[in-house]
Amino acid sequence: MGGVIALVGDALVRLTPLAVDAWAMPWTVAQWCVFVPWMLFMAYSEGYRGFQTMFAPRVVARAATLIDDPQPVRVLFAPLFVMGLFGATRKRKIVARILVVGIVALIVLVRLLPQPWRGIVDAGVVLGLGWGTVAMVVCAARALTGRPPEIDPDLPERA
Repeated sequence: MGGVIALVGDALVRLTPLAVDAWAMPWTVAQWCVFVPWMLFMAYSEGYRGFQTMFAPRVVARAATLIDDPQPVRVLFAPLFVMGLFGATRKRKIVARILVVGIVALIVLVRLLPQPWRGIVDAGVVLGLGWGTVAMVVCAARALTGRPPEIDPDLPERA
């Protein structure tokens, strides 16, 4: 869990100044018309749907499997394991890998945007990542107090 939270936290630390820099510039009506729906969209899609209802519970459920069955490779690469990049069902591995590739592609494209457009995009990402970080911490705290997430950890079938 710590590795995943550190990964998300690093992105938050790097993106927040870029989002804040956008506020130093004058914005057009068009930029405001993009900013408001973008923030609502990112709060719902990335924060609530992506992190709170799917990613955070699954990361916590998969982290719990490390406690129950601490296989050396899984423990050594725990952040990659809990994110479903290996030691998962075929579908989970495909989804996780497509997400990683998609996120990297979006990062490359967003870096090409001039300010304040880049800051507008980054502000939405910061909102989603912040929400996600809180969701992961809350989900982990609940699991530690005896209320584990009710989600399939998508482990592969054992022979």
